[in-house]
Amino acid sequence: MDLERVKCWDTSKKDSWKNILLLAYQSLGVVYGDLSISPLYVYKSAFAEDIQHSETNEEIYGVLSFVFWTLTLVPLFKYVFIVLRADDNGEGGTFALYSLICRHAKVSLLPNRQLADEALSTYKLEHPPEKEKSSRLKVVLEKCKALHTALLILVLLGTCMVIGDGVLTPAISVFSAVSGLELSMSKEHHQYAVVPITCFILLCLFALQHYGTHRVGFFFAPVVLAWLLCISALGLYNIFQWNRYIYQALSPYYMFKFLRKTRISGWMSLGGILLCITGSEAMFADLGHFSYSAIQVAFTFLVYPALILAYMGQAAYLSQHHHTSHRISFYVSVPESVRWPVLVLAILASVVGSQAIISGTFSIINQSQSLGCFPRVKVVHTSDKVHGQIYIPEINWMLMILCIAVTIGFRDTKHLGNASGLAVMAVMLVTTCLTSLVIILCWRKPPILALCFLIFFGSIELLYFSASLTKFREGAWLPILLALFLMTIMFVWHYATIKKYEFDLHNKVSLDWLLALGPSLGIARVPGIGLVFTDLTSGIPANFSRFVTNLPAFHRVLVFVCVKSVPVPYVLPAERYLVGRVGPAAHRSYRCIVRYGYRDVHQDVDSFESELVDRLADFIRYDWCRTQRTSSCTEDDASRSTDMSDSRLAVIGTVAFSGAPAYEIEETQPASVSVGFPTVESITDVIEMEPVERRVRFVIDDDSQADSRTENAMQIREELEDLYAAQQAGTAFILGHSHVKAKQGSSIMKRLAINFGYNFLRKNCRGADVALKVPPVSLLEVGMVYVV
Repeated sequence: MDLERVKCWDTSKKDSWKNILLLAYQSLGVVYGDLSISPLYVYKSAFAEDIQHSETNEEIYGVLSFVFWTLTLVPLFKYVFIVLRADDNGEGGTFALYSLICRHAKVSLLPNRQLADEALSTYKLEHPPEKEKSSRLKVVLEKCKALHTALLILVLLGTCMVIGDGVLTPAISVFSAVSGLELSMSKEHHQYAVVPITCFILLCLFALQHYGTHRVGFFFAPVVLAWLLCISALGLYNIFQWNRYIYQALSPYYMFKFLRKTRISGWMSLGGILLCITGSEAMFADLGHFSYSAIQVAFTFLVYPALILAYMGQAAYLSQHHHTSHRISFYVSVPESVRWPVLVLAILASVVGSQAIISGTFSIINQSQSLGCFPRVKVVHTSDKVHGQIYIPEINWMLMILCIAVTIGFRDTKHLGNASGLAVMAVMLVTTCLTSLVIILCWRKPPILALCFLIFFGSIELLYFSASLTKFREGAWLPILLALFLMTIMFVWHYATIKKYEFDLHNKVSLDWLLALGPSLGIARVPGIGLVFTDLTSGIPANFSRFVTNLPAFHRVLVFVCVKSVPVPYVLPAERYLVGRVGPAAHRSYRCIVRYGYRDVHQDVDSFESELVDRLADFIRYDWCRTQRTSSCTEDDASRSTDMSDSRLAVIGTVAFSGAPAYEIEETQPASVSVGFPTVESITDVIEMEPVERRVRFVIDDDSQADSRTENAMQIREELEDLYAAQQAGTAFILGHSHVKAKQGSSIMKRLAINFGYNFLRKNCRGADVALKVPPVSLLEVGMVYVV
């Protein structure tokens, strides 16, 4: 799976026109489903109450002009030509922008950061720190801790609004598509048919999520393509049939006339007009599945022209029909002879658009969980071949309940549109702010360019956002309420996670304590491998000392495992494992740091256990090889016992060692161990450790080399035999079962957040054992009370 994902980084394959066109076609079903169905409800929402369609056509021409320039400025200019370039190793979205900013400025609140993480190949900086001149903004951001928190809150706000959009988009999309039935039945029957049919479709949509989109994904692109061609043809038909001069309404002059005539009512109607750009954020969020060129080609040459023709066609029809028997809607401009096929195609397109936002919601919650900003939930990977297709059962059923409740509660496009519009504009504002920071910090452009970007696009989005806020009592309260609720949960979880890590850091046990454990103290070593999970990247965690205190025994092979997230989208498999010793080789204790990106797929426990043992075996061979290579060195001020602590970690790649003796693989060592880095020692500096500086001199003794090689080979064989024997004896997973409480003297807010909020979430969400997929028979939990 990882290897297939790595292939997507090979830009040489993406440069061919054949491949670009294929990716552009595939992107239709994933990226543009939501955006392509917006003609179903834009005019209906704009003319819901605030403005009326008059004989002068100034209102319809003004709305068309607003739609045209909004589609041109925001999706086309802002996203296609600017924001899509702010990718993080080909990935897009809110967390991609945050990740870029955190790598170029020290503003991350993630715990257990290491200098070794900066050596990852995906942790690339466009301007190395030693060569760049820090901007004033960067200095201010890094010094002010309050800005770190404010930046995280901004990211969480965007994330919460995306989740809120995951509730609202399926509801308004399917409801608007099904509402076409109003032209084919009486009003009495219509009001009792649309809502139940919409709820039934939504129920089926969410019930089928656990099968994954890969089973029907081939169906998505043709549906959206057919829908785009359909609305284009309808638009052209209406233009030539009703008003061939409708193109004149594209002039910005009609926006001015519209606002001059309608005044505050016209400004309030912008809350409906902004729905024409719903789904634009998906172009950036789904960038990792395709390529910049593919998304650019698909939008510029197909989606954008099709949408413009669709809106022009509707406006042309309405300009000649001022007293329609039904309210303004998409279906009144559809010829009666093709109304039923268009209705079926619209429902299919709305389902595809809803599926895209549901999958995006799963993805962004998984990213939030990876970065410690969301309670642990069960993540199911629905495809072994297609990376990133996940299903989260708890979130799926919550979304379904909320989606159906919103549909039943609002029952009309007006309220649904008001709610959806505010969520969409909030996400876009967050993206604009973060992109402005990327322009300065990552692209190293003059601040005036970032300021111009922020003012120009921010003012447009603030205009629409302010219009949405006026609809607070008419549906816009819902995304605000959802965002506040979700932000509270995410911030409390993140705050408590940081406090727990600080407690572990201040209460870790020294290495001397571990080395002193032995038979003289009544401590026994039992067969097997003990995997002690901790958030620490150095030192002995307090939960292990508590474990040994209550059960005076531990395993023959002891591994302190830290599964951590780094601010990159992916970590190559060859760079995932950092392995080192804890104490001397005879103690058989190791440290293994397993690094994942925020979009990485975590391994299941069986493959993780076997791969961990393989990496330990590779490290043992490498470490003894390094020992033999430096055995002729004598140190002036330190013996080898100084080097037996866990202050040196090596990157152990996925290329296994051959059966040759360790001393014969020195030439292949950089390729298979350090993954192309100059030396393994170049990544040994850990943020919590002081590097050990030694003065050495080399003494060459050819007569003793053969004896040392033989001795090393025997020691390698003995240590590997112990490792594999322990593996056969069984593996135990030692995890902390924590209870967190605020220390005395804490503020009321902190006590509420920790004692009630966090502990409630911890008890009602998945435990660490479920998240790590640990079998219950192999689980050992150590109770810990954290006073933070």
